[in-house]
Amino acid sequence: MACATEMFATRPQESVTVRALAAAAGTSTAAVYTLFQGKDGLIREVRDQAVAGLFQDLTAVPGSEAALADLRALAAAYRHWGREHRHLYTVLFGGAQSFVPSAWVGERDPVRPLVAAIDRAVADHILAGDTTLIAVSLWVALHGLVSLELAGGLDGTAADTAFRSSIDAVLRGWATPAAFPGLRRTDPAQ
Repeated sequence: MACATEMFATRPQESVTVRALAAAAGTSTAAVYTLFQGKDGLIREVRDQAVAGLFQDLTAVPGSEAALADLRALAAAYRHWGREHRHLYTVLFGGAQSFVPSAWVGERDPVRPLVAAIDRAVADHILAGDTTLIAVSLWVALHGLVSLELAGGLDGTAADTAFRSSIDAVLRGWATPAAFPGLRRTDPAQ
């Protein structure tokens, strides 16, 4: 699995063959076909491992009474997981298997904690809008930030500042008029 994860994350999917995977893992092509029914089955297994890991880390974020604090904590956990599991992150969101956001959230979908926190923020009249649209816009910002960090385009203080200011900007964009002033930060380093 580790060899497959690294190969799918670092090479174009078309260039990764069952033969190359088997050779890198020190096994036979027959073993790959027996265990995973081929390359597509192995991609699914790696993706499932990534989904399970991200779900585990996001569901481990403790909830609070403040939905916005929970959204920020979930965003931080997502970023941390992506940076700590760069190959799994790349396989999950980098093209080895398509990712299509939708309104349907599965039982062990990593987006479930995010949707629950957004639902609470909407119910508490902190955010206004469609939960799915809010979730997708927050994910787009998170994904862009994590992808830039993984590619070396952002690091250190610049990455931390971009993370905080981008997440706050997305949340402000969906904030109700009453909640908006509380989301306004004058110092992006906060």
